[in-house]
Amino acid sequence: MAATRHDPSTASWGDNVTEKRPWTWYRLTEGITPYLLVAPLLIVTVFSFGNRAKNGGYDPAFTFDNYSRLLLQPERLEPFITSLWMAVGGTIGCLLVGLPLAYFIATRATRHKGLFILLLVIPFWTSFLIRTYSWLIVLGRENVGGFIGTLIGDPEFRILGTPAAVLVGLIYGYLPLMVFPLFVTLERMDRTLVEASKDLGAARWATFRQITLPIALPGLITGSILVFIPMMGEYVIPQILGYGRTFLAGNAPVDAFIQTRNWPFGSAMAVLLILVMLVTIPFSIWFLNRGRQGRDVSVL
Repeated sequence: MAATRHDPSTASWGDNVTEKRPWTWYRLTEGITPYLLVAPLLIVTVFSFGNRAKNGGYDPAFTFDNYSRLLLQPERLEPFITSLWMAVGGTIGCLLVGLPLAYFIATRATRHKGLFILLLVIPFWTSFLIRTYSWLIVLGRENVGGFIGTLIGDPEFRILGTPAAVLVGLIYGYLPLMVFPLFVTLERMDRTLVEASKDLGAARWATFRQITLPIALPGLITGSILVFIPMMGEYVIPQILGYGRTFLAGNAPVDAFIQTRNWPFGSAMAVLLILVMLVTIPFSIWFLNRGRQGRDVSVL
């Protein structure tokens, strides 16, 4: 039976519209997307070189005064240093909790993988604000805070309003973003490699360090980036669980824009925050990949 050829001259008008429409939509989104991504950053950058208007807001100018105030006054950099350490601590906390959990779901849960994944997703069905407020009850004096205070014999002990409460909130809020990439990589792991390592006499730690960890490293890097970036600019968690006493880089621009109405200085803070993330994230990826390349491949 001879194959039939499609003759463009016999195509209907509707067929031409159907063929052109996806291409038109693609070209439209291709043209708009860069502007949607670049325009906000460009506006903030332009504002950062301006002056504060007399009644607040933005007054067009070109000056480096905002950056000089930010970099030459150590107290102005404290929120960024605090955010960096909190983001690093939160990322490590998510890794310490997420890696065993992802390994268990990927290798031990078998029939109940879907159930565990569902339990991780369910919190995302509610508002992030509501989930953060719920920790006010969990960490309050009537619950965990009071229990720890009783154990150490200090009735005035409290967790809320401290960096520890903020760190707990960060780990809880962003834990699924660490678990999912690790789960995907570990689920694809060939279990025969682990069994061969054990047959060769390798201990559990050696098997984990030289078999499991290198395989999980791509998911670890992805999860770390997904967790670290929002933690650096977090505003809600330190404001609620930290009572505003733990001042992070996400709180500083908000105060500059809303309270003092110094838009150029707040924009300079936002630009500096972006630059800090642009430096720390590639360095972290380079460090992890360098450690992977230099790791001994022997399992004995």
